[in-house]
Amino acid sequence: MKLSSFNFELPDNLLAEYPSEHRDEAKLMVIHRETGKIEHKMFKDLINYFDEGDVMVLNNTKVFPARLYGNKEKTGARIEVFLLRELNAEQRLWDVLVDPARKIRIGNKLYFGDDETLVAEVIDNTTSRGRTLRFLYDGSYTDFRQKLKDLGETPLPKYIKRDVEESDEDRYQTIYAKHEGAVAAPTAGLHFSKHLLKRLEIKGVDFAELTLHVGLGTFNPVEVEDLSKHKMDSEELIIDEKATEVVNAAIDNKRRICAVGTTAMRGLESAVSSNGRLNTYEGWTNKFIFPPYDFSIANCMVTNFHLPKSTLLMMISAFIGHDLMKKAYKEAILESYKFYSYGDAMLII
Repeated sequence: MKLSSFNFELPDNLLAEYPSEHRDEAKLMVIHRETGKIEHKMFKDLINYFDEGDVMVLNNTKVFPARLYGNKEKTGARIEVFLLRELNAEQRLWDVLVDPARKIRIGNKLYFGDDETLVAEVIDNTTSRGRTLRFLYDGSYTDFRQKLKDLGETPLPKYIKRDVEESDEDRYQTIYAKHEGAVAAPTAGLHFSKHLLKRLEIKGVDFAELTLHVGLGTFNPVEVEDLSKHKMDSEELIIDEKATEVVNAAIDNKRRICAVGTTAMRGLESAVSSNGRLNTYEGWTNKFIFPPYDFSIANCMVTNFHLPKSTLLMMISAFIGHDLMKKAYKEAILESYKFYSYGDAMLII
């Protein structure tokens, strides 16, 4: 399939600037793959589609406050620094994006915070916007990480034009987030409230957790018409033995296995054995799922509504079929579903 097959007109007013007031009261579109039937529900109605022994696979990555603002030495120009990943803890080296990038060259220093106790030196250019920074800080590594946290802000996606608010620190994080390392939230999971998780647990639904640290590469635009030529950035993935036991037992018992989000689905598909079971995994994945694709483990999925031409939309097309995806998205726009990170949800069964 070609890139142009995934384009559609999305009205600006459907891009969610804020989440729904209560996590589990976002709108939920339910799509039945076999019949093509579409239902309109609320997210908390999700419980009605699962039974004892079914499994939900959650991505328990935790978003860290990755966006910092510093000032360039001499000129004092304000520079946005977006932390992507730590390269070397001992040397305090980080992969970052800078904006505006044209002003930032190797050797430049950036100063952060009112007291300027945190300084960074640019030591390499990696891409047009990418740089490697060495942070200079008089203090222990623990203090340094705390300083980054204190100075950083919640990395809301750029399309959200408003300033970051205090509530975003909580709402742009799943309630089951555990392992810090993501620069973007696994957004399908944002709809789960403690109350809904408890009700699912009481009903006998099992949970398996994996950790896929979401990077910005997940949202990079696809710029080639031939999808097979698109390269995904690598993201760190950890699947432990406990998760494999829960998932493989559900496979054996022919239960419903639901990937909560595209990142959970990518994690599962990155660790499949040749006989269709889930393996433990610790490493990196650059798995790119687009049609046609045979899914090995999950037979059901929760996801948000994605942007045109995105790799996330391509995965949904592969999972439900291109025509049904187009039909569902057309209906979502007609019914004013909210799109993207803080938007509404879809359950595909």
